[in-house]
Amino acid sequence: MTVLAAGASRRRVAYLISLVALLGCFVVQLLGAQLPNTGLLIAATACGLALDLALRKWHTAPLSTLARLRCDEIVRQLTRDLLTVAATVQVADVDGAAGVLLVAGLLACYATHFVIRGLAVLVRRTRTLPLLTRNIDTSALSLSAAPPPLVIKSGQRMLLFSAPATAGMLTTVATDRAVWGLVGVGVSLALFLGAAVYLATWLLPGKRPPSEARVEQWFERWLAEYRPDVGLYFSGGSTTAYQANMWLTTLAALEGRPLIVLRERGMMQLIAATDVPIVCLPRVAHLMMLEHSTLSVLLHPANAPKTSQVLRIPTIKHAFTNHGESDKLSSCNPYAKVYDEVWVAGPAARRRYALADVGVDDRDVVEVGRPQLAPIRPAAGPPPAEGPVTVLYAPTWEGWTNDPGNTSLILAGENIVRALLADPRVRLLYKPHPMTGSVDPRAGAADRAIRAIIAEANASASPAAGEGTEAAELAARERQLARRTVELDELTSTAFRRSSDEMERMGLQGAPEPGRAQAVAAATEAWRTAFWAARPARAHMVLDGPRPDIYSCFNQADLLISDVSSVVSDFLASAKPYAVANTSGLPEAEFRAANPTVRAATILTPDATGVSALLDAVVDPALDRLADERAELKEYLLGPAEPPSLVRFRAATRALRAKAEARAARQTAGAPDAADTASLTTRAGAAR
Repeated sequence: MTVLAAGASRRRVAYLISLVALLGCFVVQLLGAQLPNTGLLIAATACGLALDLALRKWHTAPLSTLARLRCDEIVRQLTRDLLTVAATVQVADVDGAAGVLLVAGLLACYATHFVIRGLAVLVRRTRTLPLLTRNIDTSALSLSAAPPPLVIKSGQRMLLFSAPATAGMLTTVATDRAVWGLVGVGVSLALFLGAAVYLATWLLPGKRPPSEARVEQWFERWLAEYRPDVGLYFSGGSTTAYQANMWLTTLAALEGRPLIVLRERGMMQLIAATDVPIVCLPRVAHLMMLEHSTLSVLLHPANAPKTSQVLRIPTIKHAFTNHGESDKLSSCNPYAKVYDEVWVAGPAARRRYALADVGVDDRDVVEVGRPQLAPIRPAAGPPPAEGPVTVLYAPTWEGWTNDPGNTSLILAGENIVRALLADPRVRLLYKPHPMTGSVDPRAGAADRAIRAIIAEANASASPAAGEGTEAAELAARERQLARRTVELDELTSTAFRRSSDEMERMGLQGAPEPGRAQAVAAATEAWRTAFWAARPARAHMVLDGPRPDIYSCFNQADLLISDVSSVVSDFLASAKPYAVANTSGLPEAEFRAANPTVRAATILTPDATGVSALLDAVVDPALDRLADERAELKEYLLGPAEPPSLVRFRAATRALRAKAEARAARQTAGAPDAADTASLTTRAGAAR
C-alpha cells in the first residue's frame, strides 16, 4: 500500500470509528435509561458529550455527516438531555415541583440558545460592510472586533454550556438528590443568559459598525485624497488568486498611485503580501464610485463574468494583460476585443490574435514583454554528467474543455514520472497546477498516483546520503528554514483570531509600515535560499502551494517538462532545455505547427519514449541541437531584451493614461470624442 493510500485508509477508519462510537454512546445511554442502569447511563452520557466536544476540535468529518442528516449538535444534545431526564424521573427521587423546575430550566436553556442564534445572525449582518479594504488606514471608521467564538458559533456553545446541566442531572441520578440537577441546569441557564446579554452589546453604539452611508463617504474621501491612477481589476474564485498575484510586483513598480480592485470578499486574504491599497467592491453601485475618481487605467489579468460591469465606466481605459500566454485557444479569447488594448509579451501573441480572427484590432495590441520574469536566471551551464539533473515536471490543469491535449497528467503523467525516476541522475521536482482535478476527476487521480510514486521513490532511496555529518547539516538547515519561514510569515500575514470576521480584519490590515515591501522582498529571497538549501541534493519533491513560486523552481531546474501552457513561454526566459508532452493525438509535425511555443522543445509521446536521450542532451551541450532555436523563440514569444520589459510596460501604461485623460478633457470641453469616433468608424468599415 502506498503512503498516500495508507493515509487515506487511516482517515476513513478514524471517520468510521468516530461515527460509530458517537452513535453507540446514544444507544448505550438509551439502554441505561430504560433498564435502568445508573453506571451505564452516566458512562455513556459522559463519553458521548466528551466525544462530541473532541470531534468538534480535532475531527469534524463525522459531525458534518450527521449535520447533513439533520442530526446537528442541537438534536444530539436534545436527545442526550431527554434520555437523562427520563432516567432522572425513573431512578432519582425527584418530586413533582423539582421535576417541573428541571424541565422548565432545560427548556429555558434551549429557548435562550435560539435567542442567541438570532442575535448572532443580526450581529453578522450588521458587521457585513458594503466594501472592504486592505493597506488603507481605517481608523476613522472605528471598526470593532468580532464577538468571541463561544457566543457567535452555536455548535460549540450548545455543547459547552449544556455540560453543567448534563453533569448536574447525572449527579442527581447517582445520588437521588434533585438539588444537583437544579444547580446544574441553573448554571447552564446563567451561561446562556450571560452569552445573550454579552452578544447584544455588539448592537449598541459603542460596538455597532458604521452605517453604509458613512462607509461610502469615507471611501469617497479616501479616493479623493489618494488619487489612484492605475489599477488592477480582478474577479474570480479562490483557486484563481495566482492570476492576480503574479502581477503584484509589476503593479507596485509602476509610476503613480496604484490600486487593486476586487469583487469577491473571500479574495481579500488570498492576495499575496503587497503595499498596494486593495479595495473589494462586491456591489455594482459601489463599483460605479470609481467613475468619479482619478482612476484612469485598469489592468485585467483574467476574463470574468463581472468584468463587463466595470467596463461600463467610461472614464477608465481597460487593458487586458492576461495571466500567461500559450498556444491554447484561451490565449486568444474573443472576449479580449471588449478591452481598449490587449497587452501581450511579444510578436507571437500578436500573430496569434491575427490568425484567430476573433475581432481584436491589431492596432490595439501592445507588446510589453513579461516584466514579472525578471527573477528568472539564465542557464549557468550544464549539470554534472553523473547528476543530479534537476527536472521540473509542471503539468497544467485539465481546463474547461475535454481536449486530451490540455494536460499530460491523465495520459502521460505517470509514464513521464516513472521514466524520470528510473534514471539515477534525476532529481524530480513535481509542481502541479493549483486547479488540477477541479474539473476532471481523472486528473486528480493521476496527480495522487504521481505523488504516491514519488513518495515510494524517496522511501526506497539509499539512506546513506542522510547519515552522519550530512544529516546534521540538513537538520541545521531545516532549523534555519523554520526561522526564515517565521520571519516571512510575520511580514506577509496578519495574525487574526480564529473568530475574527472581515470587519475586524479590515481594521487590523490598515496602512502598511514604511519599508515593508522591501523587507518582504528580502525575506522572500532569504526564504527561497533556505528552502532549497534544506533539501537533500537528490531528494525528489512535490511542491504544493505558493511557496516556492514557479520562478524559483525555474532557477533550480536544469530541464522543464510541461504541456502547452504559459509555463513553457515563461521558462524560455532561462534559455534552458525544455520538453512538451504531446497528448493531443496529433502527429509531431502537426503538433509543432499548431503550437509555436513547442518549436524549440523536445516532444514527448504519452509513453514517455525519449526521456533518456533528452537527459543526455541536458548534460552534454554537444547533443543539445535546439539551443539556437530556443534563443530565437525566446525573443519571438517574450519580446526583445532591450528595452527591458518593465520599461515597455511603464510606457504602455503612460500612453493609455494619456488616452484616458485626453478623452476626459474632450468630454469636459463638451466636444465629441473624436479619437473614439474615428476608431469606431474605421472598425465598422473594416467589418464591412
